[in-house]
Amino acid sequence: MKKLVVYLCFLCLLGGHAAIGQQKKKFKAIYQLNSDDDKVIRGTLRNIKNALEDPRLQNKIVIELVAHSGGVTVYRKDQPYEELLKALQEKGVILVECENTLREKNIKKEELFPFISYTPSGNGELIIKQQEGWSYIHP
Repeated sequence: MKKLVVYLCFLCLLGGHAAIGQQKKKFKAIYQLNSDDDKVIRGTLRNIKNALEDPRLQNKIVIELVAHSGGVTVYRKDQPYEELLKALQEKGVILVECENTLREKNIKKEELFPFISYTPSGNGELIIKQQEGWSYIHP
């Protein structure tokens, strides 16, 4: 009887750990956008939306969009992407712009949407995130 109780306790612990492990499982993906082409920008934003809506990933994924080079276009106030970006941000997407690009292209932060974040280097951000285990996606 004592062995049975110990065995049942052991099974309960295993089941609990498995459930906890499943609850804690988070996927992380970083998308790179370095093109000013409208089709590429819209395709990238659609890919992110599709990942967020994948039933296997819902409420289990963290996504960052890092823009650099021509990709800065997506964050410019004079471009038509504000609604799409805000919808993604409301779903938890982290929107990041490369400060090197701003310097190289002589773009002021005031020209970009106020709700984005910045990184010193887009490439550096990609390298760091990949080292941390993030999936790298370049549509």
